[in-house]
Amino acid sequence: SFQSRLKKGLLCPLLGACLWAAVVGYKPVVIVHGLFDSSGDFKNLQRFINESHPGTNVTVIDLFDRSASLQPMWKQVEGFKAAIYPIMQNAADGVHFICYSQGGLVCRGIVSTLSDHNVNSFISLSSPQAGQYGDTDYLKYLFPQFVKSNLYHVCYTSFGQRISICNYWNDPHHRDLYVNSSDYLALLNSERPNPNATEWKKNFLKIKKLVLIGGPDDGVITPWQSSQFGFYDDNETVVEMQQQDLYLRDVFGLKTLAARGDIILCSVPGVEHVWWHSNETVFHMCMEKWLD
Repeated sequence: SFQSRLKKGLLCPLLGACLWAAVVGYKPVVIVHGLFDSSGDFKNLQRFINESHPGTNVTVIDLFDRSASLQPMWKQVEGFKAAIYPIMQNAADGVHFICYSQGGLVCRGIVSTLSDHNVNSFISLSSPQAGQYGDTDYLKYLFPQFVKSNLYHVCYTSFGQRISICNYWNDPHHRDLYVNSSDYLALLNSERPNPNATEWKKNFLKIKKLVLIGGPDDGVITPWQSSQFGFYDDNETVVEMQQQDLYLRDVFGLKTLAARGDIILCSVPGVEHVWWHSNETVFHMCMEKWLD
């Protein structure tokens, strides 16, 4: 209510700014972390938001931290959804999502499957939206005996699909195996028949803006263009989003969003993967204006 917002405003140290925020009422921001992170890693991002949008209610969801982030993606979607739903219900004007790395795919699962979500800006912060296929330190750590070219032997099995990274492992040389085995990304992308496809597309299109942030010096998301729905063809040549089959056929609504003018691509060079959420330039260039 206006009164409770006003009270909140009066308790703020920066009276003028906070009263203004209480009256204008910035939408709550929900942050979902990535692989091996925890909620404590987002102090800088919280500070940037509170400086630019004083009085904003920012929640970093404290679930599936560290090694628990390897849990299957659908399990994480259900857990994060249960934690976020009450925040949505208390936000008359809706919420904003900032979803980092693997968290960007978790958030896609949430907005696709939750018919009454009220997400305004969905900010995907260096997230492998089109999948992952790269020899990274994460891969060496998790699967020391494997490299990208043979990881499909593990990922495209029922055992592999119980590990989050395998749920969006997208081997361009084994498309059939990926389409038939991926329990998460191939379903979200409707790359294999999905009875919920129409419903999920309708839900996805309820977002107001899709902000896709990434950059060529990321070093983890491979190819980096996956953060903007680009991906390898079978020659490992990157095909940009607008040429991707899932875009052209508008399978889950990307083309519709683009036609509405609601996809924002923000590419920033010189940012390594672990710094996206702590880089003030990235915040001002790519996020700030979508958090009103």
